[in-house]
Amino acid sequence: MRPLITALGLLVGWEVLVWVTGVPTYILPPPSRVALVMVERFDLLLGEAVWTATEMVLGLALGLILGAALAIVFAASMAWRRWALPLVIVSQAIPVIAIAPLLVLWLGYGMASKVAMAALVIFFPVVSALYDGLRRTEPGWLDLAHTMEASPRATLLQIRLPAALPAFASGARIAAAVAPIGAVIGEWVGASAGLGFLMTQSLARGQTPLAFAALVVLCLLGLALYHAVDWAARLLVPWQLPQGD
Repeated sequence: MRPLITALGLLVGWEVLVWVTGVPTYILPPPSRVALVMVERFDLLLGEAVWTATEMVLGLALGLILGAALAIVFAASMAWRRWALPLVIVSQAIPVIAIAPLLVLWLGYGMASKVAMAALVIFFPVVSALYDGLRRTEPGWLDLAHTMEASPRATLLQIRLPAALPAFASGARIAAAVAPIGAVIGEWVGASAGLGFLMTQSLARGQTPLAFAALVVLCLLGLALYHAVDWAARLLVPWQLPQGD
């Protein structure tokens, strides 16, 4: 109940602030006005939310697959790790917002560029978390595998990879939390649909309450995606629940 009480307190404080200061609605609409717009424009918000949610889910899936595959390649091959790991690190030094126009130019204004942007934001946390988990396998298990003359492939797939699943689950949770960033940035740069597109169009027309409503829906989508990934991670790694559960 604590998060709900905190959220309710913030909303009440927001409403009171707007009422006391008399700030214009086009600058900061009160929560009551945002809620009214969400009811009135429900169909519009739902359609745009479906578009953005699809981009987020596809980007998350692509980022998880690419990140996991790259981490496994790094763990299995020292040559690949020496050549490719620095490139992966350098790629994260480039601001995401600077890459978005190029992806829109190459992949168009449709969903493909937004999925690619989301995957680009997602894959590095997955690579980092899973590769770190693969490196930190219990040494005793590796010694036992060596004693039993297990092949490097068997050691990787049957010992190191299962032992790294908790780290992969942590990386997946982080990826789910940042998935909306990539999708929305892509929509801001160039799109014809989605919540990010709706926000930019609404602000340009002075429809600030509608932009806030789209932002609220985006937050709800992000929370839903995070909890869905968290639930899947609990099923994948049932022996290691988060502390306090």
